[in-house]
Amino acid sequence: MTKFRFFAAISGFFAIAFAFSALNFISNAQQLKADQNFGTKSPLIIKDGRFCGTDHNPEKISRIESDFAARAEQLKAEASPEVVGGTIDVYFHVINKGDGVSNGDITTKMINNQMAVLNDAFNSRENPWGWSFNLVAVDRTTNVVWYDDCYGSSESAMKSALHQGTADDLNIYTCNPSNGILGYATFPSGYKSAPDRDGIVLLYSSLPGGTAAPYNLGDTATHEVGHWMGLYHTFQGGCNGNGDYVEDTPAEKSPAFGCPQDRDTCVGSRFPGIDPIENFMDYTDDACMYLFSTGQDSRMDSMFTTYRYNK
Repeated sequence: MTKFRFFAAISGFFAIAFAFSALNFISNAQQLKADQNFGTKSPLIIKDGRFCGTDHNPEKISRIESDFAARAEQLKAEASPEVVGGTIDVYFHVINKGDGVSNGDITTKMINNQMAVLNDAFNSRENPWGWSFNLVAVDRTTNVVWYDDCYGSSESAMKSALHQGTADDLNIYTCNPSNGILGYATFPSGYKSAPDRDGIVLLYSSLPGGTAAPYNLGDTATHEVGHWMGLYHTFQGGCNGNGDYVEDTPAEKSPAFGCPQDRDTCVGSRFPGIDPIENFMDYTDDACMYLFSTGQDSRMDSMFTTYRYNK
C-alpha cells in the first residue's frame, strides 16, 4: 500500500499552477526593492529576530514558477493524479563538535519532540493537511568544521556524506549555522539537479528545549519544511506583484517579528486582511505562529506531486 494519498480529479491542481503562469512576474528591480534583502541567502544578520537563510533570489523564484507551470501542463497531459498527503520518512543528521547539548549533540528527547511539532503543524485540528513525518534513522557526526560551516563551503561535503533516501524523503541536519541564521532549506524544484543537497538545516538550539528563545519551540523546522514543500515567505515581494503565489495569505510588506497583533503593512482596497503574523512562513516568534493556509496546503500538494513524488 502506498504511503501517499491522491486526489483523482486533477483539475484543481492544474488550475492553481496555470493561475501562477498567467500572472506577470515582477521585474527583478521591483522584487529586490520589495524583499529588502529579507530571506535571501546573504551574510545579512537580523539581530533579535528570526533569520531564514533559504535562497529567495528573485531570478531563482521566477525560474521556479516558470518551470512549475510548464511541468503542470505536462502532468495534465499525462492525466497524473495529485498527491494530497501521506507519510514522509525523515533522516535526522546531528552534527556536533563534541559531547553535550551545548556542543550541538542534541538529545533523543529533543529530536522526538521536534518530530511531534512537525506532525502537529502539518496534520492537526488547526492544520488538517494530512502530512505526517516518520523518523526512520538518526546519525551523529562529530566534525568541528561542518558544525560551524554548515551554511558555508562545507555544506556540500556534509550533505554528500550523510544524505539518504530519495526526493520524497526529508533529510534534517542540525548544526551551528553562521551569520545568525536559524535554518535554511532547498526548494522541491532543486532536487533533480542536486539531489544530495536536498533537505533542511537547523540551528541545533532551535529545537524544542533548546536555548534559542523565542525560537526554541521547534517551529524553525516547521518554517523550513514549508520551504522544502514549496512555500515562500508570506512577505515575499512585499505589497507588489505575486507575493508568495498563494491567494489566501494577505500581502505583507516586510517580515514581522515578535507577535505584533493587528499589524497591517499593505493597506488599501487591493490588500484585504491584516498581516498573517500567525503563519508559519512569517518571521514571528515560535509561540506566535500556528498555521498554514488552505492555499499553502494546495501549493504544497502540487509541488510535492510535481517534484518529489516517486522522484
